[in-house]
Amino acid sequence: MKILVVDDEFVSRKKMKKIMETFGKCEAVNSGSGAMIAFRRAWENRDPFDVIALDISMPEMDGKEVLLKIRQIEREGKFPGEKQVKILMVTSHSDKDTIITCIQTGCDDYIVKPFDREIVAKKLEKLGFKSREQRTRSSFFII
Repeated sequence: MKILVVDDEFVSRKKMKKIMETFGKCEAVNSGSGAMIAFRRAWENRDPFDVIALDISMPEMDGKEVLLKIRQIEREGKFPGEKQVKILMVTSHSDKDTIITCIQTGCDDYIVKPFDREIVAKKLEKLGFKSREQRTRSSFFII
């Protein structure tokens, strides 16, 4: 699994990256424009991200704008549903309006700060992803 973490706040970005690395290959950027560059580059290299953890509140280009642009690129490129990146919005704002706006814009789920490994793991599992440890365990069987 290939993951992109987008957060302008250093500590949150590092914490999310450390958690996400237990699920797959993880890259982190500190801005919305950095997210767009990484997203486009991954598609051009035919190695797209499976999941993006996207902070909502960022200067210049916020997470909602990045989400909107990614979904627009996917629509224009006629990406089939299964090829669309799963996007988890990360926010310290748990107000209903923010969450509804993100879901209507096309996010797959959201995580409220502060978060921990268990919260992130449950969200990823809900989207059908397993940690490396879970994948390794499920590949063994008893005869």
